[in-house]
Amino acid sequence: MLGLKKLFSVCSTSARLLSSDKTMTVGTGAPMSLFENDKSAERLPVSLITGFLGSGKTTLLNRLLRHDAMSDSAVVINEYGETALDHLLVERVDGEVAVLASGCICCTIRSDLEETLRTLLVRRDRGEVPRFRRILVETTGLADPAPIVQLLLNNPLVSHFLRLDAVVTTVDAANAAHQLDRQYEAVKQVALADRLLITKCDLVNDIDALQARLRRLNPGANIARVTNGEIDPAQLFGAALVDPDRNSVDVARWLNEQAFAASSEEAHEHAHEHAAHAHHHHHAHHSHDASIASFMLAFDEPLDWMMVSQWLALLRSTRGEDLLRVKGILNLRGEPVPVAIHGVHHVFHPPVALAKWPDADRRSRIVFITRGIARHDVLALWQAGRAAA
Repeated sequence: MLGLKKLFSVCSTSARLLSSDKTMTVGTGAPMSLFENDKSAERLPVSLITGFLGSGKTTLLNRLLRHDAMSDSAVVINEYGETALDHLLVERVDGEVAVLASGCICCTIRSDLEETLRTLLVRRDRGEVPRFRRILVETTGLADPAPIVQLLLNNPLVSHFLRLDAVVTTVDAANAAHQLDRQYEAVKQVALADRLLITKCDLVNDIDALQARLRRLNPGANIARVTNGEIDPAQLFGAALVDPDRNSVDVARWLNEQAFAASSEEAHEHAHEHAAHAHHHHHAHHSHDASIASFMLAFDEPLDWMMVSQWLALLRSTRGEDLLRVKGILNLRGEPVPVAIHGVHHVFHPPVALAKWPDADRRSRIVFITRGIARHDVLALWQAGRAAA
């Protein structure tokens, strides 16, 4: 227990970095919130399109770029040569930016994504390119989407103007089982997703097993089956906590609490079934799948922010690489409104105060997607922190 006390003490300074720099009082002595108000509705949404090699990202993009609903969008791709655009091209603004028939702007990544995004925003404000209301970013097949999510969560040069909307992952129905067995990158792309698009469904007779596997890896993601890249763009967007069009908070959509509860029951049943089959048959061990855990913690009573922040800081400092994604709504002592947290690995967006509670449910709820960290380990660390306080 003494060791834990030392660990929590060391992490206390780091924990304060999760808070804003607001002071506790104003001149009149009236209490103020520790947290900045959420401003995500004022920022342009960015969605990522990721997926393993050959999973249909190019086909999806080609279909999206033709769509009239994309006329107010900008798409950032890796190379024009990888996504054939000649038949869509209306005007090439310069070597890096083109305007397509749908009105969509297409831009190739320059030296790095941060510079590309900032330059695109500057050109938009100068009127050098048509104004756009959202950005889509395509990643390469082997790319880890986590650094891009981190850029949007906590890089002040970008996150002041842009916000993460959705991570969209394409999954090849014909080859996903092999890829998920052998490539951790493919598993991570699934685990980080808000939207999972199963492609090439016409090549496979039964994809129910694949869909169940994806659901175990990431219970909170919406899953859709896509043929030849055809999908309503509206199904790809709107995964964030705040809906700016309705000026409302959608906790149920963002956390998808019911899906995690159902997944916990299914995972328990699956473990028993797998153990039973193991007595009679030899099964290839899905080592990457087995290392991924998805769960939610809920707390009925209001929480102390310093205790929460020290707990999260300790998790980040000791197991940051294994915290694939964390997001939650907190009911904190002294705060009249909910506070939202969101992080990938060791990088977290500064917690923000939402405008109001969306309903009568005042529980704190935190969703974890981890590698090699079980629910009971995270909960035990929380309980140890309370005991050490």
